[in-house]
Amino acid sequence: MAISQKSAEFLLQSKLADAAGGDIEALFDLGVSYSTGRRGCTVDLIEAHKWFNLAALNGDERSKDCRAEISMEMTAREIAEAQRQARAWLHMNGGQRYAA
Repeated sequence: MAISQKSAEFLLQSKLADAAGGDIEALFDLGVSYSTGRRGCTVDLIEAHKWFNLAALNGDERSKDCRAEISMEMTAREIAEAQRQARAWLHMNGGQRYAA
């Protein structure tokens, strides 16, 4: 059963809000959504890497594995961009950890 674009937007915004609140599961789910194109997201490995990276920084082992897996499909420049975006997200959301 496909979800409507409006429902997909709501789910995405909800996950983003949860992620901003430090919800590791939301960070992981965003990585999955962007790496697979689920929940109305287009596949975007840079965005997926960013979210997996943020979850991994909080100790999520699944995210470490997923980040490593998608990294094999990315260029060094794409990985660097994902890391830059993760650092920017941390800065905007008050995080003190550094994106690997």
